Amino acid sequence: MTPAEIQSADLADVAQKLRANDEPFAFATIVRTAGATAAKPGAKALLGADGTILHGWLGGGCTRGAVKRAAVDALHSGKPQLVSVAPEDLLEERGVAAGDEVDGTKFARNGCPSRGTVDIFIEPCLPMPQLVVLGGSPVAEALIRIAPQFHWTPAAEIADRSGTARQKVVVIATQGQGDMNALTEALRADAQHVAFVGSKRKFATLADKLEAAGFDRSTIDAVKAPAGLDIGAVTPEEIALSILAELVSVRRRSVKADAV
Repeated sequence: MTPAEIQSADLADVAQKLRANDEPFAFATIVRTAGATAAKPGAKALLGADGTILHGWLGGGCTRGAVKRAAVDALHSGKPQLVSVAPEDLLEERGVAAGDEVDGTKFARNGCPSRGTVDIFIEPCLPMPQLVVLGGSPVAEALIRIAPQFHWTPAAEIADRSGTARQKVVVIATQGQGDMNALTEALRADAQHVAFVGSKRKFATLADKLEAAGFDRSTIDAVKAPAGLDIGAVTPEEIALSILAELVSVRRRSVKADAV
């Protein structure tokens, strides 16, 4: 639970409901004001995936458009945003214009008569990374069963309605039951990582068929086959564990790359 949730039981309740529904949202907190402003530092709101205020208050309509745009940007990029809403003459004094970004702060124009300045920090809260498991094999069943313990949201089909920066990987565990169909679906998805449960020899045969079907060779070669780390796994549960160990590595590498 974030500090913003702790400070407001109502916000926490709404946030928990959104998390339970696997929906993205963002917290907005006013961190600084100058001049005449309706809301003061510490005021908070919870924003939906489209930037709409679901709960809380950030003052009047002067900041609403800027907050909405920044919230959508935060959820699409997965990165916090700091937006400063100020009157045009003050922006000119600072040598910036509405829409500019300087040292991590995005600037927006306040056209309201109050002519105050409001700085708002927006923190995205994305659903857990999604692990799409295609197939009904024992390995698939084991993956779906234990994935939540490693902070993955399992899914049996490729569909993500959030439209955000949520991480998504696909594991094909069909094991002879619709391999080509599953691979075709996976390669057409916008997934960070695709893995195939099966031997290198089996995948090589399928790879030739995928290339004949029109898929780019580099896309095919990016599929991890066999899926998982080599830990000598034998049982479905052990194979699932090896796959999840590999996915932890994929996720952590992504976090490090974003931090650079």
